Amino acid sequence: MHIRPAIAKDIPDLLTLIHQKADFDGCPHAVKATAKKLEATLFSQSPLAHVLLVENPTGSTQTPVGFASYHFTYSTFLAQPTLWLDDLFVQSDYRNQAIGTQLIQALCQIAIQHGCGRIDWTVDVNNAAGIRFYQRMGGRLQTQVHLCRLNQPAIEAVLTPARMPAS
Repeated sequence: MHIRPAIAKDIPDLLTLIHQKADFDGCPHAVKATAKKLEATLFSQSPLAHVLLVENPTGSTQTPVGFASYHFTYSTFLAQPTLWLDDLFVQSDYRNQAIGTQLIQALCQIAIQHGCGRIDWTVDVNNAAGIRFYQRMGGRLQTQVHLCRLNQPAIEAVLTPARMPAS
């Protein structure tokens, strides 16, 4: 297997992998990504995130079989950047072959290169295999915090006080 940064010509394969991950996560209709959006957000002058692709060499072509997407945040407590792992996905036929481990190792190298104090991510509470994998890697489930989210309608409601629900 070969791991490399994704480039703009990988967008069709990346979209396929994103849809496969959404299917795996049980939310196939949640994907709003398009080739145009991915190009603007991942492959512009100032990319908002980065993607590592895992390729399986077959014949004369490299076939993507997985990916990890990530971006950097900042921890005021550490006064250091944090690598945020957004998605990690390996197609089912290629699981249990240390590909996920290789992706985590590549992310750890990137984190060190950028002076990150930690790597953070979420894992679905029902993804027992994923939880076991991350724990084997040394990941610890954080129970003292909850993920909070404002979706697009909630963001708009906050900016329009008349639409904001009473607390």
